[in-house]
Amino acid sequence: MNEISKLAQKAIFQPQEALASVGKGRHALSIGVPKEISFQEKRIPLTPLSVALLVEYGHEVVIESGAGDASNFLDRHYSEQGARIVDNKQEVYQCDVVIKIASPTLEEVGMMKNKQVLLSSHQPSLMHLKVLQALMRKQVTALSYEYLKDEGGHLTVVRAMSEIVGATSVLIAAEYLSNIFDGKGLMLGGITGVPPTEMVIIGAGTVGEYAARTAIALGAQVKVFDSSVYRLRRLQNNVGSRVFTSVMQPIVLNKAVRSSDVVIGAVRATNGRSPCIISEDTVSKMKPNSVLIDVSIDQGGCFETSEVTTHDKPIFRKYDVIHYCVPNIASRVARTATYALTNILTPLLVQIGEYGGMNNMIWSDKCIRSAIYLYQGMLTNKDMAEKFNLPSKDLDLLIVANQ
Repeated sequence: MNEISKLAQKAIFQPQEALASVGKGRHALSIGVPKEISFQEKRIPLTPLSVALLVEYGHEVVIESGAGDASNFLDRHYSEQGARIVDNKQEVYQCDVVIKIASPTLEEVGMMKNKQVLLSSHQPSLMHLKVLQALMRKQVTALSYEYLKDEGGHLTVVRAMSEIVGATSVLIAAEYLSNIFDGKGLMLGGITGVPPTEMVIIGAGTVGEYAARTAIALGAQVKVFDSSVYRLRRLQNNVGSRVFTSVMQPIVLNKAVRSSDVVIGAVRATNGRSPCIISEDTVSKMKPNSVLIDVSIDQGGCFETSEVTTHDKPIFRKYDVIHYCVPNIASRVARTATYALTNILTPLLVQIGEYGGMNNMIWSDKCIRSAIYLYQGMLTNKDMAEKFNLPSKDLDLLIVANQ
C-alpha cells in the first residue's frame, strides 16, 4: 500500500465525532425492484414485510408488476404494505436505488439513469465486458452481493445462499435416489437393520458443512474431503458429531467416490474457475444409478463429466451415473432464499437512508466498501480489472477526494 493510500485509510478511520460532521442526515430513497428476466431466476430481493419497514422509514418502493410471482409474493401483498406497483419497467429504473438479484443485462443498463445506485449479484467469472462498460459510462455506483461482508468479515450473502444450497443439495440427492426418478430405490439415510447410504462431500466450506449437517440428520454415512485441514477441523467442530474427514489424497478420494451412493461437489474458487477434482475415469467406475451433484457448476464444475443443466431438465446420465448440474440451486426454494436475502438487504437499505445516501454510507462503513466494484463509474474491484485488463482505482482515495 503506497503512502497516499495509507493517508486515505487514516482519513476513513476517523473518530466518530469527525465522521458525524460528514453525514448529511436522513435521506428518503426511492427504491426500484424490477422483475427478473434472467433464465430461471425466481428470487426477489424484498418481501412485503421488508417493504412495510422501508415505507415506515419514509422511503418509496416501486416494484414492477409480477416481480414476486415466482416466489409466491403477489402484487397485492406488496401494495398492501405501501409499495407502488407499476407495469412500466422503465419507471422502476428511474429510482435512486435499483435492487435486484441477477446482474443487469445490457438492455436493463440502457434504462438506468446517470449516477444511479445498483445493488445486484455480479460475479467476475460471469460478467460481460459490455455490461460493465455501459455501467461505467452511466457513472453508476454498484455493489456486488458476492463481495458484501458482515461485521465478522464473512461474505454474508454468499454464506446465506451456501447454507440453502448445502441443505437443498442433500434433499435433491434423496429425490434422485428414489424410484420416482428411476434411481436406485434407496431412502437417503437408512433404517434399523439396513446399511445407511454412503455420501461423499468434496469441499468443507459452508455448502459442504450444511450438506453434511443435513445428511447426518437423515442418517447417511458421510465422508468429507478438502485440501485444507483448517476447514475440515472447522466443519468437524461446527457439525458437532464425528464425521469421516480427509485431505484430498487421490487414492483415498477416488476409492470413496467409487463406492458411494451420492457425491456432492462443493469446491469453490476465490475467483475464476473451480478446480476439476474427479476425473471421467473415476466417474465411469461409480456404482450404477449413483447420484452426482455439482454445486460448483457455475464456476466450471469440479467433475470432468459435468455439463450445465437447467431446472426444467436438471439431470443427464453418463456411465449410468445421474448428474445434477443446475447452477442456481437456491431458486428451487425461491421463497426461503428471498427471506434469507431480505434479512441482509433490508437493513442495508435502511442504513443507506439513515447515513444520508450511498456516498456517506461508503465513507462510514468498511463492510460495504468491500462490496463496491464501481464508484461513480470508476472501476474499484481488482478481480474485475484483471479479468478485463482494465485499470482500477483505489476506492479509499476516491471517497476521500469526493467528500
